[in-house]
Amino acid sequence: MRALLRLAAVALTAAIACPNGPAQAQSVGIVQSEILVVDPERLFEDTRLGRSIAGTLQADRDALIARNRKIEAELEAEERALTDLRPDTSPEEFREMADAFDTRVQSIRRESERRVRELERNRDRAPIEFMRQVEPVLVEVMRQAGAVVVMDARSVLLRADVIDITDLVAARIDTAFPLPEGAVDNSGDTGQSSAPTPETPAPDDVTEPDTLQE
Repeated sequence: MRALLRLAAVALTAAIACPNGPAQAQSVGIVQSEILVVDPERLFEDTRLGRSIAGTLQADRDALIARNRKIEAELEAEERALTDLRPDTSPEEFREMADAFDTRVQSIRRESERRVRELERNRDRAPIEFMRQVEPVLVEVMRQAGAVVVMDARSVLLRADVIDITDLVAARIDTAFPLPEGAVDNSGDTGQSSAPTPETPAPDDVTEPDTLQE
C-alpha cells in the first residue's frame, strides 16, 4: 500500500509541478508524463476488438448451451424408449441395455465438462491475450508521452486524470485493429459493451444430460 501511495504521489507531483505539460501535450496530442495509467478492463469493453472477442466467446457459450440441451432432450427420449421396453425384456437383457446407455451418458457428460472447462479457459485468457495483442499501441503511446511505466488504473489509489490514457489508447486500438471483413461491431447504438455481464450465467450453469434413472 505504501508503494502505491508513493507512486500515486509521484504521478500527482509530476503532473502539478510541470506547468508546460499541457502545452507539450498539444504539440504531440498526448500528455507528457513519466507515469501513465490505463484501465485494461475498459479497453477490453470499449474497443471494437475487445467487443468482437467477447461476442465470439458469448456465441461459443450459447452454442454449447444449445448443444447440451439438444443432447439432453435426445437422451431423455432414449431413456423413455428404453423404459418402455422393460416389461417385454428379460432382466439380464435390460441390464445390458441400461448399462450401455449409462456408459454413453457418462461419456457425453465428460465431453460436456471438457467443453465447459475449455470455454472457461478461453474466457479467462481472453483479456490477457487482448492486452498482448494491443501492446504495440501502448508502447507507442508510452514513447510519445516520454513515459517509463504504464500502471493498471485499478490498482492506483490516487492519480491526476490527465495521466489516464485509457480513452486515447482505446481510440488508437480501434484505428490499429479494424474489424475483420464481415465481422459485426456488437456495441449497438447505445455504446454499451457486449462483454458478458455479471448477470450472465457462468459456464458452470450449462445444462448437462442426466444419467438413466432406474
